[in-house]
Amino acid sequence: MWYEAMRGHEPRSSSSCAACKLLKRKCTTTCIFAPYFRSDEPKKFAKVHKVFGASNVSKILTEVPEEQREDTVNSLAYEAEARLRDPVYGCIGAIALLQRRMIELQQDLAIARARLARYTVAASSSSSSSSCTFQNNDPFSSMLPNFNNFDAYGGNSLELNRVGNMYDLSQIPYI
Repeated sequence: MWYEAMRGHEPRSSSSCAACKLLKRKCTTTCIFAPYFRSDEPKKFAKVHKVFGASNVSKILTEVPEEQREDTVNSLAYEAEARLRDPVYGCIGAIALLQRRMIELQQDLAIARARLARYTVAASSSSSSSSCTFQNNDPFSSMLPNFNNFDAYGGNSLELNRVGNMYDLSQIPYI
């Protein structure tokens, strides 16, 4: 019991956990849900129960080591909320959206680097007295495509998808 109090869980003696309240049963001292579904968070268990079912959640929690159960419950709650928002793709839809945004940002970064390189070369060739060099110390530069002839793309990041080595995550993911 002191271990639960150390982790920030409420004492068990006062009331039933959210799971037992929703399932309309008596909460015992050995209730597997009590440490993770507090009585003041009834919606958390309701969402998890709606998506996964109480029996499946109970089985999952008994199979997971006790030190990993809280993370497991948080993962189940996140996935349940994502599934309720998007029943088809769940959290995969959110991941695909973030990956697509990351690639768009990488493309924008490649455009900015190419423009900077072009202006740096132009500035160094027009002025022989000034020495202006472009140093690329970015550790992520090897992940970006190499645009030797950038003018062919016209600076449009949508046209960069035509480069064969970019992943096209603009389509709905297949599960």
